[in-house]
Amino acid sequence: MSDFTKPLGYRLITGPDDADFCARVSALLDQGYRLHGSPALTFDGERVIAAQAVVLPHPVSAEAPLESVT
Repeated sequence: MSDFTKPLGYRLITGPDDADFCARVSALLDQGYRLHGSPALTFDGERVIAAQAVVLPHPVSAEAPLESVT
């Protein structure tokens, strides 16, 4: 798989708190992602904006080197 087609292990979905946002999160759950943490809500002066992190669980290989994040 190329880097462009490989599913991301972590995604943060954001948008107005509406049916479309819920459908986007639900579609990712159907693809095997799992909710990560609680949703966050904020108000942009006109509407409520929601955020939800999702992760794609996968086994960690003992042979895979740990990468440092800087």
